[in-house]
Amino acid sequence: MFTFCARSLRVHRRPFTSLADIERSNASLLRVVQRRVDERKGLLQRITQDASALDDKVVLRRFKELEPLEDAWNSWKGTRKELEEAVSFLSDSDEAMSQLALEEVGSLTTTLESLVQNTFPSLLIPPSTTKHLSALMELKSGVGGSEASLFLADLLRMYQRLANVTDWTATVIAKNDADGNGIKDATVEFKGDGAYDALRWESGVHRVQRVPATETSGRTHTSTVAIVVLPLAEETESAHDDELFSMDDIKLEVMRSRGAGGQHVNKTESAVRLTHIPTGITVSMQDERSQHQNRRRAFQVLRSRLLDQKLTREMEERRTTRRNLVRGADRSEKIRTYNFAQGRVTDHRIGLTLKNLNSVLEGDGLQTFIDAVAKHHEESTMADMLDENQ
Repeated sequence: MFTFCARSLRVHRRPFTSLADIERSNASLLRVVQRRVDERKGLLQRITQDASALDDKVVLRRFKELEPLEDAWNSWKGTRKELEEAVSFLSDSDEAMSQLALEEVGSLTTTLESLVQNTFPSLLIPPSTTKHLSALMELKSGVGGSEASLFLADLLRMYQRLANVTDWTATVIAKNDADGNGIKDATVEFKGDGAYDALRWESGVHRVQRVPATETSGRTHTSTVAIVVLPLAEETESAHDDELFSMDDIKLEVMRSRGAGGQHVNKTESAVRLTHIPTGITVSMQDERSQHQNRRRAFQVLRSRLLDQKLTREMEERRTTRRNLVRGADRSEKIRTYNFAQGRVTDHRIGLTLKNLNSVLEGDGLQTFIDAVAKHHEESTMADMLDENQ
């Protein structure tokens, strides 16, 4: 391996990261990549030597999956060789030649850094199994009384604006209004590919710090809203055919609706309550006009909660050594603070602060947080993989 120091050059430039430094700091990653490439070579040998392997769909699929990684590895080896050759010309007596070598070293080093920082991780991290799922978001006002309800209304508008710019369809399927313009709780359906993967990181306690409109002494109050984002399972033709539960495990109750609704309310038993006996999950729905519609919505929410449990359980089974790294999975934890006096929003999981609160509430700035937390999750997944391959 070759290392160099820019101080020894005639042309003074910012020193580039050496090949040795790149390989030293990414040793675990490079070992994993090489093992995957060796695995593909072993599969190729098996395919060429054993005719029955050509009929093995698992072998062929794995062989195909590893092709992009092997191509990237070959690019790494080729670039590495070119870098070694360029480094050898850095001390050339011809100043023009050493200048060209310096520029070439910089370009090749950037390519290698991109491979280890972006290309290899993106090829090693398994594709999301939930990228096609829509999302079901439940918002509940917490401490703060009427101010919490007003903050919930602000957050609901924020997510609806986000849906508009991401081509999702946002539908409020249940809502419990509070006095004034506040909302005690709401359930929103976000239909569209990628909605769940994007919004899942919004689960947790959102805290607002501001002076309420009703506050006469100008004191800042702290209020909270709890958000839970669930994967929206596709509705099946019949509840009896559902993979997530058996109807034998469901207790179904009907009752009269309560609240506003004119003559329809208290006249018919249109409200529905479902209880999933094995887990104790209870879902009540009364916002629709008919029992049939409320029943459909209730089963939709139940499926989402059971699917969320299933995905969480599978994630916990995979996470063995670093299960607490992504703290955002804990929905009881405060994840974000919206400070109106200072005009800033802080995500406590990743330490990111944006000093443009209005941009976040309008939906544009929110995407920055979603992208940053998703990247943090990918880095954590990569760290898990490297730990498991030590």
